[in-house]
Amino acid sequence: MSLRASAVELSALRTEEIERMYALYAASYCDTAREQFGKDLDDKTHCIVLRGPDDVIQGFSTLKHYTTRWNGSAIRVIFSGDTIVDPAHWGSQQLAFAWIRHAGEIWREAPDLPLFWFLIVKGHRTYRYLRAFARDYAPRAEVQTDDDARALMDHLATERYGHAYDCETGLLAFDEPQGRLVPALAEIPAAHRTLPEVDYFLKRNPRYTRGDELVCLCELKASNLRPLARRLFEAG
Repeated sequence: MSLRASAVELSALRTEEIERMYALYAASYCDTAREQFGKDLDDKTHCIVLRGPDDVIQGFSTLKHYTTRWNGSAIRVIFSGDTIVDPAHWGSQQLAFAWIRHAGEIWREAPDLPLFWFLIVKGHRTYRYLRAFARDYAPRAEVQTDDDARALMDHLATERYGHAYDCETGLLAFDEPQGRLVPALAEIPAAHRTLPEVDYFLKRNPRYTRGDELVCLCELKASNLRPLARRLFEAG
């Protein structure tokens, strides 16, 4: 099936498209509620939408662009919200390609202001995108997160989630589980367990099945991206 992906402002999504997005979300996560999904969506600014040839949404990734202050200077942040792809289309990379192109467009709007990708991860598939995109990111296996990166991660996570974030573990843990992966998606194939980044993710977030999320950070700039991601980032 031919798929295409593009970035849109949240305000451009039609009601029926949002309902389709929620249907995909509810098929992937436990603890779902349409009202909460809507509130989370209202907090975002953009969405990368994956569509089939019939224009039906087959996947999406929500984002929030914002500017904040850090160490006395302005920085820009892309916060990743929910990312869902219908399992029938897991082989497609169009959503990921559109995401990194969109990030490049944001960078070019103000190239002198640092741009960071801030994401919280409850599944190994999402965590693996960090290595696929970037040379340096945190946290990662066999590399000690430097003090500046750790402090910025702590700041962004505490600013957004307050007491739910634990600076010692780098994890978000909610009193009531939120958005646990359904068992079929939480299951990790044996072949994936042999991957170093998956092994590291499981050690850092051993309770991912109950909805705990690992806070991650990556600076988005051409010199920090792997060759394919860099080409997409620079091409916009």
